[in-house]
Amino acid sequence: MSDFNDETRAIHFRIDNAATRPIATPIYQNSAFSADSDYFYTRKSNPNSTELEGALALLEQCQHVVSTTTGMSAIHLVLGLLQPGDHLVINRLIYGCSYKLFQRYTAQYHIKLTVLDFSAADWSATMPDDATLVFFETPTNPFLQTLSIQHIAARAKRGNPAAIVVVDNTWATPLFQKPLQHGADISLASATKYISGHSDVMGGFIATDNLQLADRLRTQRFYQGCILDPHSAWLLRRSLHTLPIRMREHVRITRLLCEFLQRCPQIKKLYFPGMDPAQLQNYGGIVFVELVDALADKYMELTAALRLFDTGTGMACVSSMIARPWFGSHASLMDHEKQAMGISPNLIRLCFGLENEVDLIADLSQALRKISTVVATENPHAVEA
Repeated sequence: MSDFNDETRAIHFRIDNAATRPIATPIYQNSAFSADSDYFYTRKSNPNSTELEGALALLEQCQHVVSTTTGMSAIHLVLGLLQPGDHLVINRLIYGCSYKLFQRYTAQYHIKLTVLDFSAADWSATMPDDATLVFFETPTNPFLQTLSIQHIAARAKRGNPAAIVVVDNTWATPLFQKPLQHGADISLASATKYISGHSDVMGGFIATDNLQLADRLRTQRFYQGCILDPHSAWLLRRSLHTLPIRMREHVRITRLLCEFLQRCPQIKKLYFPGMDPAQLQNYGGIVFVELVDALADKYMELTAALRLFDTGTGMACVSSMIARPWFGSHASLMDHEKQAMGISPNLIRLCFGLENEVDLIADLSQALRKISTVVATENPHAVEA
């Protein structure tokens, strides 16, 4: 290119990528590729998002993964499979923003919405036979109820063989639960949580063995523009390298912290999912607790006394966090909707990070003693300190 001017030559100068042979895939911070490239345009696909999807497919043991910008965009893409007049069925225990999205989406597009309680003894009798899409979490948010994917999928398809069964697998992760192996058509998750694990990147993904569904979802992603950017995809791919190690440690620490909490006189109830060797093979990281009635209004004092638990909506990462669903994950719901779910301001979500378990126990112990002392000063018989 010696016949061109310097500024032109500088723009077109390239290194020989074939000679680099990197151990880790670099970030392809490209919006466009050559016309003969397999990638063409990053809004359609990118080497970083493609590699992430391939690794996630191995964990989910599925044929297709579609990555997205967030967990909510993954859910929104799935809702795009519905048409006006279709019937969406959801479980009543579900993330507050998901619940509100379902309400808004079905009202806007004239889709019927039915909210069921899949933990009720008679839930099967209440399942409508014309369900087009059935969506639920397991374990549930909140209360960590374990729902049978196999039973729900079988019942939905008995009424409508074409029904699409969708499981939000965020909290179990594909390491501990693989919904597609139990009858689900789609498994999706917020990669912002355990997949990332460090509270520094957002993302979502949809897993399926159905090529037709995968193609429809990829097409919708292209036109909606909700593919992961290359840097976020690269970060999530890097986080996958440590996911098994992190999850094993989350499980170990959570079990020890639960044993401690069950012995605390300040804790009235602890919520932890039931294990199912066939479906939910393990679990760790997030639990819910309720304080005894005498301490029900001492949440702010509790968080002020804690040193290792950050407050906020983050979770499932290397640092421990504390929050109240009433004011956090389910704040978008009306008060009567929260109450219908069984949520009260006294329900607390504890997310255990990867700090030393001795330090976490010591921190919770001193904070619980501190609020007990305050109440005991006000009412000596209110709670055993």
